[in-house]
Amino acid sequence: MTMNNGVTAGDLLRASTLDAADARILLAHALGWPRTELMTRAHEALPPAQVNVFRHLEQRRYHGEPIAYLVGKREFFGLDFEITPDVLIPRPETELLVECALNAIVSIEAPRVLDLGTGSGAIAIAIAHQRPEASIIATDDSRRALALAALNAQRLLSSRRCGGALRFIAGDWYQALTGLDMQFDAIVSNPPYLAVDDPHLRTGDLRFEPRRALTDGAHGLTALKTVMAGACKYLKKGGALWLEHGYDQANAVRAKLAAHGFTQVRSMRDLAWIERVSGGVAMRFEKAPNF
Repeated sequence: MTMNNGVTAGDLLRASTLDAADARILLAHALGWPRTELMTRAHEALPPAQVNVFRHLEQRRYHGEPIAYLVGKREFFGLDFEITPDVLIPRPETELLVECALNAIVSIEAPRVLDLGTGSGAIAIAIAHQRPEASIIATDDSRRALALAALNAQRLLSSRRCGGALRFIAGDWYQALTGLDMQFDAIVSNPPYLAVDDPHLRTGDLRFEPRRALTDGAHGLTALKTVMAGACKYLKKGGALWLEHGYDQANAVRAKLAAHGFTQVRSMRDLAWIERVSGGVAMRFEKAPNF
């Protein structure tokens, strides 16, 4: 549909049926303007092509598509990540996982960190940005996700960081490390933890996100158990494992961590006061070769 040249940013925002914040984000993206210019240039007539781009995005958002996929970006831990439908959209509650990992390595010089199921690379890159001397490996079974993560690392991290470039390896959980002799000071993961019949999978943004990254196709604990079971082989003595999990899974995760010989097992609450992240310290473990 072609719009006349008299349409302004103010006209589009007033007429939009979207949430006001969503409409502003999409209009700024369609126009290529900083959001502040939506106010300072509110009465400026817009080219029909840009109006049509906004209308198209507006309709896609109206039908539920996530803002992050529409604009191709999402802020996480102060960094602006490129996002595609090949990966989960980074969420504020996952920043707690990054904080736990950073606390676990705070006193370790040049720590070594493993991020399992990295997706967009948000967790690994956030840690690398905060700890430039850290050596970090990130894995995923999706090569498209790894390509995006590598692009985000190239964009967001210095090519001269003293910990070197992040290593992105394709593979299913620890299978990605097959043939590599490695031990880490910390392992982090945000694995798929929704049960296959979880009603949240049919609502909101989750409807559009990659199903394999959301659910294990069963009860939601399969991937969590896999990560916990293999962690001690790859952790140094005293190394930490931290996992994001579902709102009702903290007890099960703590019990399994203890069963695998982790000590100082505990859960951390997110801003909604939900036990969102659990972890522990490896003390009894199968010895693995040096990094």
